Amino acid sequence: MTEESTLEKIDSFAYRHRVAEVMGTPLVTARPGTTVAEAARTMSTKGISSLVVADEHGRPVGILTERDVLKAVAAHRRDAADVPLGTIMSSPVATIRSDAFAYVAMGRMDRLKLRHLVAVDERGIGIGAVTLRGLMHMRSSYALLVGDEVESANSAEEMLAAKQKLPRLAAELMAERVEPLGVAAVTSSVLRAMTERAARLAERAMIERGWGEAPARWCLLLLGSGGRRESLFGSDQDNAIVHAGGRDDDPWFAEMGKRICDTLDAAGIPFCTGGVMACNADWRHTVAGWEDRIQHWIKEADGKELLNVHIFVDFRPVYGDIDLADGLRAFFSEQAARSPRFLHAMAQAAGDIRAPIGVLGQFITKDGRLDLKMSGLLPLTSAARILAMKHRVLATGTGDRLRLLAEGGHMSAADAASFRESHGLMVRVLLEQQRADLADGLPLSNRIDPKRLQPRDRDRLKQAFKTINALNWVMQNALSSV
Repeated sequence: MTEESTLEKIDSFAYRHRVAEVMGTPLVTARPGTTVAEAARTMSTKGISSLVVADEHGRPVGILTERDVLKAVAAHRRDAADVPLGTIMSSPVATIRSDAFAYVAMGRMDRLKLRHLVAVDERGIGIGAVTLRGLMHMRSSYALLVGDEVESANSAEEMLAAKQKLPRLAAELMAERVEPLGVAAVTSSVLRAMTERAARLAERAMIERGWGEAPARWCLLLLGSGGRRESLFGSDQDNAIVHAGGRDDDPWFAEMGKRICDTLDAAGIPFCTGGVMACNADWRHTVAGWEDRIQHWIKEADGKELLNVHIFVDFRPVYGDIDLADGLRAFFSEQAARSPRFLHAMAQAAGDIRAPIGVLGQFITKDGRLDLKMSGLLPLTSAARILAMKHRVLATGTGDRLRLLAEGGHMSAADAASFRESHGLMVRVLLEQQRADLADGLPLSNRIDPKRLQPRDRDRLKQAFKTINALNWVMQNALSSV
């Protein structure tokens, strides 16, 4: 079967739902020192055929199945009951993040020929089990499971091959009426997986080339649209590194950052033209270094530097010690919320962007196109970001920010829904334009041709620009009361 014919059979359920929605809970676990007899009693009482073995932190280290118990009895006979699980369990155990899309779990189980995976949270702690039976309830057909191809990639070339399938995948999802922001979330999940995989490959190469393991705890951060889970096809790199070492450790992290960025560029995620990448010293700091930089931003930053802060604010951890990222977010959130001058400066840096609509209601274009990111997406996401900072909302996604702002009483639920609808419309229009440009052999950009829009979408887009003006008013009103 060809790649195209396989993609045509995609069942979108697996691309709309996450592992957390299909996993079985609670996860039944035991410690490595638990005996076979104790484990067998637990399995019998719970009516389960396997048991996850976890360390003292709750992280899965192995799995015990009924077959493992039979092997223990065959090998140890009468002494089998007293054998600790750590000596007979199957290890390592295959895991999957609970926030991963279900299609990634499907691909991983198919590739590894497994009937179950352990679902873990962002800290690697086991929280559920994904079974083949559970996934079969999704009436899924196998397709090109892009995320798992990235997970198993051993080179930038293999990751590039997976990334090149995204436009067709997005087309199939949109044809099945998956909402645009959901399509963007799938795209973002693949780009996030590529960033994590680049870090793993770089770390492995560092050890092989004599650099050794990291000299201190560290975390790779994904910034900008990737951090918001709103990346489209043409996204470039935005990343950073935070580590718990000292300045003398920077050479190791500098080499790591360079390897990550080079790998991503070769895999089809180009270098950031503004230099917002971990290979550059400005985006690679110790914890204390980042705190100093944040203090500088709060007190003195202006102009282009504040535009870079907008990119930084949306960070999320993709590889390494998540506690470092959590601490950094808590520090930034507190400092930003306490500085009205900084919030006003951030609003000013986003620019006083006017809707590209003429006095007669026509679109104002340049060379037949208008920049939908600059005229629509940027002011919308910026306003939601600034409101989130003011009200200490820690979510990074625009939709999540709007929802939490409404739940916190900082805007009406109707307004939040309207802003999110405008966001989804603009993402869909841009996705469709980028797909058309790819088909025509044109370079990817954020510029759309309004003439290719259906009359209804043209009207809705004009209304969306008015909605953004309303959101900017909400933001300015909130800041004036600081």
